[in-house]
Amino acid sequence: MHLIDLGAGLLRRLPAETAHRATLRLVGMAGPLLPKPAPDESRLAVRAFGLNFPNPIGLAAGFDKNAQVPDAMARFGFGFVECGTVTPKPQAGNPRPRLFRLAKDDAVINRMGFNNDGSVAAAMNLRARRGLNRGGAIVGINIGANKESSDRVGDYAWCFSELAPLADYVTVNVSSPNTPGLRGLQNKDELAKLLGIMTNARAQLFDATPQAHGMRKPILLKIAPDLDLQALDDIAEVVRASGIEGLIVSNTTIARPPLKSRHAEEIGGLSGKPLFEPSTRVLAEMHKRLDGAVTLVGVGGISSGADAYAKIRAGASLVQLYTALAFHGPGLVGRIKRELLACLKRDGFARVSDAVGVP
Repeated sequence: MHLIDLGAGLLRRLPAETAHRATLRLVGMAGPLLPKPAPDESRLAVRAFGLNFPNPIGLAAGFDKNAQVPDAMARFGFGFVECGTVTPKPQAGNPRPRLFRLAKDDAVINRMGFNNDGSVAAAMNLRARRGLNRGGAIVGINIGANKESSDRVGDYAWCFSELAPLADYVTVNVSSPNTPGLRGLQNKDELAKLLGIMTNARAQLFDATPQAHGMRKPILLKIAPDLDLQALDDIAEVVRASGIEGLIVSNTTIARPPLKSRHAEEIGGLSGKPLFEPSTRVLAEMHKRLDGAVTLVGVGGISSGADAYAKIRAGASLVQLYTALAFHGPGLVGRIKRELLACLKRDGFARVSDAVGVP
């Protein structure tokens, strides 16, 4: 059993955000002592947007906002780790309390508001891990805009130019419900403008410099689950035309299905088990619309191998989780991989990619 698992019960007695900060410190201290995970079975390996993933289970953005412990988290068996969301300037986020456990629902509500130390700090942390030769872990960086910015599109371009050379891929987050007006960037015209600027920034950064040529970083877009079918049509059209490589489905939801916990009426984004069905529906809809044009990453409510498998069958080549860690600890990652392998074997799939999008 992992040290973090042993302390999980105690940490859950603390306020949610205090527990999160303590977990980051504990992971940071324990990271160098953690053994490297055993190699994954080859049938779990995934090739996506030019990268080789040892397994499809990733850590979603939100846990490690400042890219402090990506390699330590990878040692718990994740196939990749996504850090952020990072904004150009440091940002305190929304007033506390802003993170709430809904234990009876296996869910969390957050209204963090992109609290982070800014792109300079994240870049320093990413450079430090490279300097320590901690290669091997696939690390993505999730970028956003400052709340008070007068040029939000410019914020994304700034973060991309600062952080893309230091990460394996970049996720453009336009779907957090906790920055007023941010989700408006999912509208067709705004999104087309934003993704055009992102791909132009990439071309200038990686194509115009001889030593960087051939090192172009994949760009992914993270969308909300609270979108109607017309919005999904529009996003699919823009994504197809944009030249980006991936779509993450989905962020947290502002919807409130029936919940049992006492914090159920808090304002913010809902994640965890109640998000599984709606996010998987949107994933399947985007798979139908995009038909392999980009790689899909399924997120929302994953807490078992069966959940991960359902996302894969709905069209995801990769999946991510975060909320379930708060309830089950990092030992969950190994269990999900074992259960996913059992699902593949049961249904006769030789590898993860064979099951993607199969009804």
